[in-house]
Amino acid sequence: MTWSEAGPGQRPLPYPHYVDIVTKRYFDGVDNKNLEQVLDCFTEDAVLTEVTSNTVHRGRDTGIRAMFLRLFADFERIWHGNFVHVADPATNSVCSQFTVLITPNGGTELRYENANRFYLKDRWFHRVYVYMSGENLLKPGEA
Repeated sequence: MTWSEAGPGQRPLPYPHYVDIVTKRYFDGVDNKNLEQVLDCFTEDAVLTEVTSNTVHRGRDTGIRAMFLRLFADFERIWHGNFVHVADPATNSVCSQFTVLITPNGGTELRYENANRFYLKDRWFHRVYVYMSGENLLKPGEA
């Protein structure tokens, strides 16, 4: 069976897995600029799309890696919090709404109110959709 977002054949996971992978693994890794921890949340052929600018990053070890390397280099401080999660084990997906406080190198802190939709394949992110309240901060990097 071919995988599709929220399609048939999904294996439901315990609710805590969805909250754990989003907050304790993914966003904790982003906030601490731990690239390997972040990438360990994705399948090899994952796709991350920043929807509001239609910016697409393909492949955990290529496009997604390069995007995070650039993000980590361009910003001295990153924080995600005030989470509200809605997990749907039947479709193996989770939607998270949250606050982002992010400080560009030598700049002033910016505040975003964002939402992400994560579709998992087995236990890892396979498709991620990011909705930002401001300018796209997830720009392509050098692969």
